[in-house]
Amino acid sequence: MRLPHPIILVCLAVLCGCTLDATIGGMHLIGAGPAGARTIAEVSGGSVTGERLNGTVKGNAAADWMRTSKDGIASLDVRVVVETDDGALIYITYEGRADWSEGPGTKPIYMAPKFETSDERYTWLNAVQAVGKGQLGAGAVSYEIAEVR
Repeated sequence: MRLPHPIILVCLAVLCGCTLDATIGGMHLIGAGPAGARTIAEVSGGSVTGERLNGTVKGNAAADWMRTSKDGIASLDVRVVVETDDGALIYITYEGRADWSEGPGTKPIYMAPKFETSDERYTWLNAVQAVGKGQLGAGAVSYEIAEVR
């Protein structure tokens, strides 16, 4: 029997049992523009916890430059720097989507993080493409992240 579409198998491995928790700081409502309603949410703190990766969100440069369409689809554009417990700096960027047509946080956030570092102990992260599922809570967001293999 021939299937009408090829089947693609993807293995997902939990990335170090990795969880990313971020605390949301100031919110800047830019308003409606050509790409949708723009909100900039500062990330004021947070942590990454897992088997091979543990650290805290560093500095004041972390934020989500989110756009929300008229029909309630949120498009995330997030950048953070994490300092590992052993002093390495890792830049994490991710884009994602959430259907918040019924209001912010009513449905999960799906995201695809990438990692950058020059620290030799963590250069393995530079080759990782990951995916995650998260939930917006009161002043915070939490993600479970898995590596695509």
